Amino acid sequence: MPPCDAVTRRTPLHDAGAAPAAACALDLGCTARSADDAHEVEVSMTDGEQTAQTARNTQAHGVQDAAGNQGEASEAQTPQFEPLTVTYERLRHSTDPQELHEFARRPLPDRAKQAAFSRATALLEAVAGNQHTPLEDRVFLAETMPFPNVLVKLSEDPSPEVRRAVAANRDDKNWLVGRLTKDEVPEVRDEALRNPQTSWKMRMEGAQNPEVDAQTLDFLSRLGVELEPDAPRILSTMVRRGVALNPNAGAETIERLKEDPVPEVAKAAQRR
Repeated sequence: MPPCDAVTRRTPLHDAGAAPAAACALDLGCTARSADDAHEVEVSMTDGEQTAQTARNTQAHGVQDAAGNQGEASEAQTPQFEPLTVTYERLRHSTDPQELHEFARRPLPDRAKQAAFSRATALLEAVAGNQHTPLEDRVFLAETMPFPNVLVKLSEDPSPEVRRAVAANRDDKNWLVGRLTKDEVPEVRDEALRNPQTSWKMRMEGAQNPEVDAQTLDFLSRLGVELEPDAPRILSTMVRRGVALNPNAGAETIERLKEDPVPEVAKAAQRR
């Protein structure tokens, strides 16, 4: 469409009546054209803004998706921490000897790392009480562990070999080893009586028990003299006298007790 001023110049001058109308029409046309152009510009600007906004939204979504994917990847790479109670119950009921073996032989964390150390000793209790743990591993724990919770579990083990290893463990509490002096298996009882952690009360009962073997009685007959010379005199004397009166004491033991430095012990042995 030609410019509005060019059209105006070609309008005939003699058509005076038509001129104002034509001029008006042209003006309206120009105005309409200007309005259309402005609208097109406005629409064009609006479309541009929408495109820019769409681009910004796409970029933002891309960043969010990337961050989300990174978070998922990071979560996937982070090992899940299993609560202590869950791990304890899993090990307590595990039927996998290899898994239990690995836990039984795993080195303990440094004691300075208190949380990790406490967790490890608690889990050893579950392993110790599980009969699917190999016998040699249960014996190993019974011989080497100083932890009461683990030793208590092992002291109830059906295997006399395990209980005997607990009875010989010098980290036993006296009440625990004292309980093992009453074990139904003589080898376990005798091992407990020879443990230095055994109370004098349990030693005295053992010295008087005719079911205790001669070797253990010989051990008890030396307490306060050759063994533990600083032991309480009265208590150690009562134990040796009990051995002197025990019918299961060996002849060599009795002959030695006849020469005991305490007259009460020597006289009891001489009456045999």
